[in-house]
Formats: sequence, structure tokens, C-alpha cells
Amino acid sequence: MKMLKLRDLHEVELSHKLTDLKSELFNLRFQLSTGQLRNPMRIGEVRRDIARILTVLSEKGPESSPKKEEKA
Repeated sequence: MKMLKLRDLHEVELSHKLTDLKSELFNLRFQLSTGQLRNPMRIGEVRRDIARILTVLSEKGPESSPKKEEKA
């Protein structure tokens, strides 16, 4: 998944994709432990996609919320 596509999505859509990818990662790890995984490289791809989504969410987070004033 490309970062440009992810940056165009809304936070709600990103959170839905994140939950889908986390469940897919769980299933892939389960398949790995039972010896049924056909493509072990997919685990790394899913982990990187999760990291990309978390990065975009953290980038969007401070923009939408008001900044807190620093106490002197």
C-alpha cells in the first residue's frame, strides 16, 4: 500500500484498514504456527502496512486536535 493513497484516506477509513490488517496478521501468524502458511513474506508486508497506517494516523492526529499551551 502506498503512502500517497493512505494520506488521502480519512482517519475512520484508516482505523478500519488498521483493524483489518491486524486481524490478517493474526491469521497469518496462526497459519505460520500450524504450518499452513504458503507465503511467509506476506507477514512482513502486513507489518509494514500497519506501520505506514500508524505513521499517517500520528501525522494527522496533531493537525485535527488543538494544540495545548505549554506551561512556563
